[in-house]
Amino acid sequence: MLNFVLAESSLELVPKEIWRHPAVVSDARRREAEPGEILLDRSFHHAAMTRLKDSEKRGRPDLVHVTLLSVTGTPLYLDGKVKAYVHLSSGSVVEIAEKTRIPKSYLRFRGLMEKCLVERPASGLLAVRELSFAELIKGVRPGRTIGLSVRGKQVGLAELGREISSVKDPCVVVGGFPHGHFSPEVEERLDEVARIDQRPLEAHVVAARVVYEAEKAASG
Repeated sequence: MLNFVLAESSLELVPKEIWRHPAVVSDARRREAEPGEILLDRSFHHAAMTRLKDSEKRGRPDLVHVTLLSVTGTPLYLDGKVKAYVHLSSGSVVEIAEKTRIPKSYLRFRGLMEKCLVERPASGLLAVRELSFAELIKGVRPGRTIGLSVRGKQVGLAELGREISSVKDPCVVVGGFPHGHFSPEVEERLDEVARIDQRPLEAHVVAARVVYEAEKAASG
């Protein structure tokens, strides 16, 4: 089983400190929802987000959506050989049940995630667990945990695929944020940090390529 973790994901409900900002109030009213029940989204809440800590890493649920589609659409995932987790900086993890298909429509995905983060189900196709990154890795118990970052050591994709397939229940960690790097909390739990290109690639590109190489190595 390949464990895929989207770490420090840019996915959260609008935080309380900006509930009263006009951009948030307007968006919530338009959607007939409470400010604390909608996803923080830079497309609508950019003006309000300047007040938030680490704002450059937040407010991109679309990035999380596209990356999850890139992973859950692969043959390896459809065969039940990839388990996906969305780690949130708030100290929670969204666990996606094996073979669960993510809605292709962003609007449906947004609604699903809002419902999930508000209701916080303990089981089902999507479950929310109160776990730090360290606790998640401890529970998964991977044979090796590999983070993908432009700060890592350059490796070829085929080599990385072989390494992943050579250990039991490996864990691949990709940043679920648009800018910046892994926090110290995440970095200290990685056995290795690797990069697959000299350029910083988008999360969905990295995720799709790594899962594909793991699939090739396992079948070869």
